[in-house]
Amino acid sequence: MTLTGWRQFVDAPPASFDLLPGRRWAALSARDKEAYDEARLNYHSEMIIVATSTVREVARQGRLLTLLNRREISARRGLIVSGQQTTGKTTALKQLGRTHELMVRRRYPARLADRIPVVYVTTPPKGSPRKLAMEFARFLGLPPVSRGYNTTDIADAVCQVMLQARVDLVLVDELHNLNLATAAGEDMSDHLKYFTEHLPATFAYAGIDLERRLFTGIRGKQIAGRCVLVSTGAYPCDAEWKALIATLETALRLHRHEPGTLTRSARYLHRRTGGMIGSLSHLVRAAAQMAILEGEEAITRKLLDTIPVDHAAESRQHGAA
Repeated sequence: MTLTGWRQFVDAPPASFDLLPGRRWAALSARDKEAYDEARLNYHSEMIIVATSTVREVARQGRLLTLLNRREISARRGLIVSGQQTTGKTTALKQLGRTHELMVRRRYPARLADRIPVVYVTTPPKGSPRKLAMEFARFLGLPPVSRGYNTTDIADAVCQVMLQARVDLVLVDELHNLNLATAAGEDMSDHLKYFTEHLPATFAYAGIDLERRLFTGIRGKQIAGRCVLVSTGAYPCDAEWKALIATLETALRLHRHEPGTLTRSARYLHRRTGGMIGSLSHLVRAAAQMAILEGEEAITRKLLDTIPVDHAAESRQHGAA
């Protein structure tokens, strides 16, 4: 992602769509109906961000850490969001960044032109310190790096820009790509530490099972000693799970869907998705799009049975059967 892309994400309004009254919908010409359905398909590809307990906890801890780190000169505390795939880690991390950036914009409206409150990068697979530094440079829009520049040159340029732009929150996603069992992974970990020590910013990381992958050895213990951990996982089939389903169901824009159908199918949806919020969102959105494409205009159990979810969720379902 680049700075331009990040700002587009922050500025994007929540997905919305107003259904036409039944008579107006029935009276649409074939051409108008095609355009209307296409707009609804686009809407259901995004829908809404569900404020899960994970999103709220990451926002809470992130806000607290940015406050605690304001006057720290060194040894700033960071945040790690760790869990299985499709448990909402990236969503929570991005929402933390979006919330922080909007808050900074409101607080300093006259200084937005020269300020970059948040930086978001992904950890490069099989990365190196140079690749990591270039991820930061790419986000900031720095000129293409010449082969003559070494890693320190790039890192220093990145730090200089981030200091001038008063970056105070750095988001590093896909941190599981950092493998401390390899020399390259150790070097990249040291490079991340270099950034944390040279920038007056709070660092927040997200990745798969980081406490198992990252908190080993001397470097891992250093990371563990400086970071607050928020763990994500599958939701039990309880009141919160039903509330998540109800929120998604309320966001549907289908003409014949009976409200409460999905909520009453909470156990079925839990079995299909393994309680994973990412799998649930995919299943509901895909079913809504198929209901539009096939003209059913409602999500039924029969339709849901035809929608595949991710392989991990399918494997869990068959394993539990």
